[in-house]
Amino acid sequence: MIVIHRPSDETPGILDRRILSEDEPIPPDALWIDLIRPTPAEDRKTEIFLGIEVPTREEQKDIEPSELLYAEHGARYLTTRLLIRADEDDPELSGITFILKGNALVTVRYAEPRAFSMFTQKAGRPYGCGRSGEEILGGLVETIMDRAADILQLAGERIDSLSRTVFRSNADPGVRNAEYQDTLRALGHWGDLISKQRESLVSIERTLLFLSASYRASKVEKGLRDQMRTTLRDLQSLEEHATFQAAKIQFLLDATLGLVNLEQNNIIKLFSVMAVVFMPPTLIASIYGMNFKNMPELEVGLGYPLALLLMVVAAIAPYFFFRLKRWL
Repeated sequence: MIVIHRPSDETPGILDRRILSEDEPIPPDALWIDLIRPTPAEDRKTEIFLGIEVPTREEQKDIEPSELLYAEHGARYLTTRLLIRADEDDPELSGITFILKGNALVTVRYAEPRAFSMFTQKAGRPYGCGRSGEEILGGLVETIMDRAADILQLAGERIDSLSRTVFRSNADPGVRNAEYQDTLRALGHWGDLISKQRESLVSIERTLLFLSASYRASKVEKGLRDQMRTTLRDLQSLEEHATFQAAKIQFLLDATLGLVNLEQNNIIKLFSVMAVVFMPPTLIASIYGMNFKNMPELEVGLGYPLALLLMVVAAIAPYFFFRLKRWL
């Protein structure tokens, strides 16, 4: 699908959004050409219109910077990875390619990042975006950063809630065990989300550094260069915040596993104490259960109740000793 955005004929400063049909040509004044899961025919139409080569989905998965960020035939190709489905249980990273050629911006994507729909709404308002492909790209990157900040803020709130859960005391062992399991699953989910978001931010930073270098070489207007520097500073701040959150998740994970180990140690300690408590009575019973003929205690009339009393005392004495030592 090809979605074109061109200046509105009725309201200045607004981009009109329209989906092209298969046989409809791309308007000459299109500022933003958004290729969403394009077919080979749609790729070819865009290539003929701008004189560029649209990268395939397989090419977007390359990890070499030289294959993702380059200039060719007067066009700049910028491929980055954005987080998608952040609100679901299976967030993923998807490759997005930005192509700047002349006054137009081309985006090639096979997913629906929330930032694109947010920017589309913004572009539909008066003076909600720029008047060139580079300004549109700048506004789109800022929206991507805003979306990343929202994701990290939500993750931070959930991590704080998990922190209170981890260190909250609960007297019921069954409830504690269920909470530990839920906490470990939640920490795994948010850790994976933050890791992927940070990977996306690093990818965007490489893209912005490449774009900033091209701005210096082409001597674009000062406003765009200042906007790029501000965006880079904001991005680096988000990276540091994501790193902090990842460290906090690791701390909570270690703390949770430590508490689980303490619970297991308490169970093992209980079994050990019970074994020690019953060991002396077992020894007494074993002694008087031997079948030797000459055992003087067997002739005592009160021998049986005395043996039982001795076994009870032998069991109670270790228990009170452990309590005195505060081992129980």
